[in-house]
Amino acid sequence: MTSSANYTPEEPIVAVATALAPAAMGIVRCSGKNCIELVAKFFSRPKALLSASPSSMLYGWIINPVGSVQVDEVMLGVHKAPRSFTGEDMVEVFCHGGVAVVKAVLSVFLNNGFRQAERGEFTFRSYINGKSDLTKAEAVKEIIDSKTDFSRSRAAGRLSGSLYTETEAIKKFIIDTLAAIEVEIEYPEDEETIKDSFDETALLNAQDRLKTLSDSWKSEKVYQDGIRVVLCGRTNAGKSSLFNALLKEDRAIVSNIEGTTRDWLESYVDFDGLPVRLFDTAGLRATDDVIEALGVERTKDLTLEADVILYLVDSSCGLNEADNDFLSRSKSYDIPIVLVWNKCDSDSSMPLPMDKGAWNSAVCISSKTGSGISALVKEVCSLLENVTLSEKSNNIAVGSDRQHKCVQEAYERVSHAISSANDGYSLDAIVQDLEDALDSLGEVTGEVTPDDILESIFSNFCVGK
Repeated sequence: MTSSANYTPEEPIVAVATALAPAAMGIVRCSGKNCIELVAKFFSRPKALLSASPSSMLYGWIINPVGSVQVDEVMLGVHKAPRSFTGEDMVEVFCHGGVAVVKAVLSVFLNNGFRQAERGEFTFRSYINGKSDLTKAEAVKEIIDSKTDFSRSRAAGRLSGSLYTETEAIKKFIIDTLAAIEVEIEYPEDEETIKDSFDETALLNAQDRLKTLSDSWKSEKVYQDGIRVVLCGRTNAGKSSLFNALLKEDRAIVSNIEGTTRDWLESYVDFDGLPVRLFDTAGLRATDDVIEALGVERTKDLTLEADVILYLVDSSCGLNEADNDFLSRSKSYDIPIVLVWNKCDSDSSMPLPMDKGAWNSAVCISSKTGSGISALVKEVCSLLENVTLSEKSNNIAVGSDRQHKCVQEAYERVSHAISSANDGYSLDAIVQDLEDALDSLGEVTGEVTPDDILESIFSNFCVGK
């Protein structure tokens, strides 16, 4: 296995593994050949560190060799090859969490035999040293980037090996078929057709499971990137109040003055496990104010890119011609619309049409009291059932566009092998298809991976991971 051009295996590396912000504790992590011996040179108890057993903890001080200055009182986590995350010797320093303290500890490492780790270099070393496959390595970043508990659990499934195990099971179907074909090539018997020369049951199983795996990306991507939900409606319909209520914080300015919101706000929110990119937008109305007019145009642009539109209407005012015109126009773009009757706590609310018009469903809420908001969330999730996971207990899914492309290639090659057998092509042609399918599956796990792909994957990681 070759390494990325930016990484040097075994070279002692160090990085801060926690955020550089005031905290109770900071972690500085190092890995590489002779890293324990190097740390011993600036640790207050060098003999104890050199003789430490694997997976042990030591108390002491980091000492700056220049002037023998005490830097910080620390705990060291000692991990010895091959039983460590990277497969190399590792030391993790648990120091006080002040920014200046963490930087001072890092500086001692950098001035005494270590270099700054590149992005993702610790995970890269874990991969090249056989401690994890590529699906598990990518799952580390997925967990860090997850927006909800459910999306985190999906990534955790891949980190625990669910995708790797499924990929290996599919490969076995293909390998068993290849073995049967190779026997037929070496010891041919009289067969009426090429198809009769081997049992295609295993290939059909592989094809079915590859199709399921490939199809999983559409819904998995939703849980990683989030659904775009846009709040829109006339001025003073209560969009900003609903935005704040869904976020459970005062992010948007709320007032009775028309045109208060002049630009859109965006934030992630959890809709029953579904990550949502929620947009609060400027109220829709004709205006001579240049800035507000620009905000209205941006609102219209955002709705065209929405996965779901929540169109708010003040229940005491009802729908007018401008509302109906906007709803009809949005419906023509085939974007699901929930008509949200807001301020339903008001005594002046009028009879509300709940049947489907130029919208998919209607919900009554009160942004002020919070009533109806849980029903609104469920309604949004219901509209998106066709693009979300139907079986939340199933953790087997691809976790990146790269993995999806490889699985799709394997599916197409297995499908071509089956059709080639049915059409009477030579066994050699079928073997080539199946070998190509194995190569594609090998790219999923990293068994077969070009260097440029590795660099692309690990360069997107945090420093310290």
